Amino acid sequence: MRRLPKRPMAKILVVGGSLGGLFVANILLRQGHDITLLEKATGSLDGRGAGIVTHDALAQALKAAGVTVDHTLGVPVSQRVTLGKDGNNLGEMELPQVLTSWSRLYHMLKESFPAERYLQGKTVKALTQDANSVRVQCEDGSQYEAELLIASDGIRSGVRAQVAPQIQPEYAGYIAWRGVCDEACLSQHTLDTLFNRFGFCLPDGEQMLGYPVAGSGNDTRPGKRRYNFVWYRPASEDKELISLLTDDDGHYYPTGIPPLKVSWKHIAHMRQVAREILAPQYAEILEKTAAPFLQAIYDVRSEQIVFGRVALMGDAAFVGRPHVGMGVTKAGDEAMVIAKHIARLGVTPQALQAYSDERLKLGQQVVARAQYLGRYMQAQGSKGIRDADNLKRNASTVMAETAIDISDLLAQGKAVPESAH
Repeated sequence: MRRLPKRPMAKILVVGGSLGGLFVANILLRQGHDITLLEKATGSLDGRGAGIVTHDALAQALKAAGVTVDHTLGVPVSQRVTLGKDGNNLGEMELPQVLTSWSRLYHMLKESFPAERYLQGKTVKALTQDANSVRVQCEDGSQYEAELLIASDGIRSGVRAQVAPQIQPEYAGYIAWRGVCDEACLSQHTLDTLFNRFGFCLPDGEQMLGYPVAGSGNDTRPGKRRYNFVWYRPASEDKELISLLTDDDGHYYPTGIPPLKVSWKHIAHMRQVAREILAPQYAEILEKTAAPFLQAIYDVRSEQIVFGRVALMGDAAFVGRPHVGMGVTKAGDEAMVIAKHIARLGVTPQALQAYSDERLKLGQQVVARAQYLGRYMQAQGSKGIRDADNLKRNASTVMAETAIDISDLLAQGKAVPESAH
C-alpha cells in the first residue's frame, strides 16, 4: 500500500519565555509542531525565589509539558495558621498543599525545551497578519513568520500593545513586599510556631502571608529551606507608589523597580513598621531577609483574547492579584486548552477562537475573585471604598479563601460569592 506523505509540521511562534510561554511551547512541541520561542530578556530569568502555590491542575500541565512531577516539586504543608500582633495563634485550619517556587518551575520547564528553539533578546517591535500567516519583526531586526502566534509575554505584553492597546494594567491601590528568608537564620520560636505552615497575619487594611519553599539549589531538606513571604500594604498612586518605585539615585521605574534597586530607606522603614504591627515571627523574618523587593499590584482584564491568528494567554491576557494563588496554574490550563483545540481543529484561527470561547469568561472570573479577595486592602488605598469598616476580614475567612483551588467554583461561575456582588 502506498504511504501518504507525512504532513509537514506547522510553524507556531510563542512570544514570552517565562512559565506560561514555556508551558504552551513544550506542549505544542510534544504534539509535533515547529515551535520558536521569542524572549526579550537575555540570560536566565530570575523569579527572586517567589513562591508558587500548586494545585492538581498545575501538576497536569507540567506532565503535559513533559516534566516529571514527584516529591521534588516543592515543600508540603498540612496546616494554615493566623498569628496576632503578639505572635499568638488566632486560628488554624487543616489544608494540605505543596508549595514550590517560580525558579523551580522555570528550570524544570526550560530543561524540557530545546535550547536552540529558545531565542533571547527578541523584543517584538511590529506584528502583521493576513489570511495565511502572522509575521513578527523584532527590535534587533530579525523577522519571524508562522501560522499562529501565542503571546504569553506578561503584564506589559508587547504583543497585546500591538493588537489591543486599549487593554492596560490598572493599579489596585496597594503594593506587596516580597522575599525569602533562609530557614537556618530563624529562631527556634519562629520555626516552631510558623515555619512549617502556611501562615497569615492581618493588621487593619493589610495582609501578611508566607509559607516554606525550597532553598538554594531547590533543596527541600529541613534546615535548608526558605520562608517565602508576601506583605500587602496600601500605597497611594500619586505619591507613595512613585516614591517606592524610585531608587536611591532618583531613577523612577514606572513599570516596576528592579529588585536590587529598591531604596534601602524604604526597606528600613518597612522593617520598622513590621516590628510595630506584625507578629514578632514575621518581623524577624523580614529583618533577616537579605534582599526584600516590592511589587505594585495591578489588574488586567481583557474583553478579547484572540485576534485572528494571534492569541493572548497568561498575564498577557489576564492578571489577577496574587491572593488567588492561581496565576501559574491558570497559564498551564490555558496552554493545555490551546493545544487541545489545535489538535482538534488544526493550526487555524478557528482553534484559537475555540480557546477563547472556553477561557475568556473564566479569566474574567479569576480577575473578579482576586478583586474580591483584595478589596478590604484596596479600601485603605487610593481607590478607597466607602464601606471600608465592613470589609475587615477575620482569620478563618482569609485562611479559607486565599490561594485555594477554585477550579470547581470557576466551572460553576461562582468564583465570587453571591454576597459580594
